[in-house]
Amino acid sequence: MPRAVHVLAFGIFAMVTSEFVVAGLMPQMAAGLGVTVPQIGYLITVFALSMALGGPLLSVALLRLPPKTALMVLFPLFLAGNVLAATASSYPAMVIARIITGVASQAFFGVAISLGSQLTRPEIRGRAVAVILNGLMLGTLLGLPLATLTGERYGWRAAFWAISALTAAAALCTLIGVGRTDRPEGSATFRAELTAFRAPRLWLTLLTSTMVIGATFSAFSYLNPILTQVTGFSPGTVPLLLLAYGAATVIGNTVVGRLADRHTLPVLLTGLSLNALFLAGFALLARFDVGAVLCMLGIGLVGVTMNPALVTRVQRVGNARPLVNTVHSSFITFGVVLGSALGGLGLDRFGLRAPLWLGAALAVTGLLTLVPDLLRSTGRGTGPRTTTTPPSGGPATTLLANSEHRTPTPLHPG
Repeated sequence: MPRAVHVLAFGIFAMVTSEFVVAGLMPQMAAGLGVTVPQIGYLITVFALSMALGGPLLSVALLRLPPKTALMVLFPLFLAGNVLAATASSYPAMVIARIITGVASQAFFGVAISLGSQLTRPEIRGRAVAVILNGLMLGTLLGLPLATLTGERYGWRAAFWAISALTAAAALCTLIGVGRTDRPEGSATFRAELTAFRAPRLWLTLLTSTMVIGATFSAFSYLNPILTQVTGFSPGTVPLLLLAYGAATVIGNTVVGRLADRHTLPVLLTGLSLNALFLAGFALLARFDVGAVLCMLGIGLVGVTMNPALVTRVQRVGNARPLVNTVHSSFITFGVVLGSALGGLGLDRFGLRAPLWLGAALAVTGLLTLVPDLLRSTGRGTGPRTTTTPPSGGPATTLLANSEHRTPTPLHPG
C-alpha cells in the first residue's frame, strides 16, 4: 500500500477530531463563551450545515486544481478555522470558526478519497480507500476522547490548539509524503444522474437515513452534560466513556458491514428498533450509572453503525453514481443537523433527558419510513440482489459507513 494512502488517513483523522470536539467540551465552552449548553450544541449544527451546503461548493471551486494542490489549499483554510476557534472571544467568532472548518473538512474528504484512488492500482483500490477511511474511525474512537481529555485538563482552548498542531503536522506529512497527480477525469453528465430522483421511493429511502442519524445525534451531541449533570459522572470520566462509545461504534459498524448486503431491511429494522429502545432506556435510567452506560453503549452499537445498510439500500433504489451518493450524504448530514438542533431545543425547554426522548421519537419515525419496503418485500419477496458499486461522494458520517463496506471506492460531502 502506498505511503501516501496512510498520510491521507492522517489528514482525515485531524478533520474528524475537530468535527466532534465540541460534543466533549460543552459545559466548559459554554462557561468560557458566556452562553448556554444548547447554544454550544448548535455549533455542531452549524458545522454539519457548513459541510452539507458549503463543502460541495468549495469542492466545485477546486476542481481545476490537481488533487495535491487542492489539499494544500484546504489545510491552511482548516488550520485558520481552528486557530480562530482557539482564540475566539465571543460566540459569533466561534460560529464563524465552525463554518470555516466545516466547509474545509467536507471538501477535504472528497479530494482525499479521489486522490487515494488515483494513487493505487485498480485491484487494491478498495483496500486503499478503506485505509484512508480508517482516519475517520480513529477520529471517532481516539480523537474525540483525547481532545476532550486535553480540554478537561488544560482548558477547552487547548483542545483547539492541539487540533491546530495536528493539522499542521498532517499538512507537512502530505506535502512530503504525497506525490503530484493529474486532475481526475469527469464522470456522467449532471442531467443523466438527475433521472434517479424521479422515483418517490428514493426520497423515502433518503429520509430513512436522515432519521437514523438524527436519532443518534440527538443523544450523542449532548452526552457530556447528560453524563455529568444527570448521571453524576465526573468530567474526567467522560473521555473514558466516549472512548468506550467509540469502540462500540467500531464493533457495530463491522457487524453491520458484513450483514448489510444480504440482509439490508432486516438490519435496518433491527437497528432502528434497538436504537429506539436504548434511547428511551437511557432517558429512563439516566440517573443510574450502570444503566446509563449500558444504554449509551447500545446506542453506539446500533446508531451511526447502520450506515452500511443505508448506503446499500439507497444504491439499490437509486444508483451508485456520484449525484445520488452526494445527495444521500447531504441527507445524512441533515440528520446530524436535525438531531443536534431538536436536541438543543428540547434540552432548553424540558431538561437534559429531552434529547434522548426526541432521539427515540426520530428512531420510531425512521421505522415508519421502512413500512412500504417491508410490505413490498412481504408481498413479493425481497427480489433479486442488485450488484452495485460503492458510492463516489458523501459526509463525515457517510465515510464512516463505507469504511466497513466490503468494496469501498471514492466518495464525498457532513
